[in-house]
Amino acid sequence: MSKKILITDDEPHIRMLLEQTLEELEDYDVEFFLAENGEEALEIIQEEKPGLVLLDVMMPKMNGFEVCRTVKQEWGMDDVFIIMLTAKGQEYDKEKGKEVGADMYITKPFNPDEIVAHAVKVLGIELD
Repeated sequence: MSKKILITDDEPHIRMLLEQTLEELEDYDVEFFLAENGEEALEIIQEEKPGLVLLDVMMPKMNGFEVCRTVKQEWGMDDVFIIMLTAKGQEYDKEKGKEVGADMYITKPFNPDEIVAHAVKVLGIELD
């Protein structure tokens, strides 16, 4: 599996927070990619095939649900693990996330340690 993580959020401070949260994984040869909207995310996913995508739901140009549906259902990229990160925590939104193929749904504010733990597990990293 690819040790690449794509962080997609239209809020620059959230992208930076997630990158800083996960930066210790660079010691394990993890590469990071950043996208600020859904269209950019799809381009990076197609080109880089990240093992993990942290995906905001509400974004310009194309929302996270549309990105996830494209990756999982249209492209059939089941080896790309998608975690939806969103402020929308209603049951309806979680169900919609499952429908489009999201592997996990985490509401903001999130626990940074939880994000690191999921990334380590998904990418199969053995921490020292």
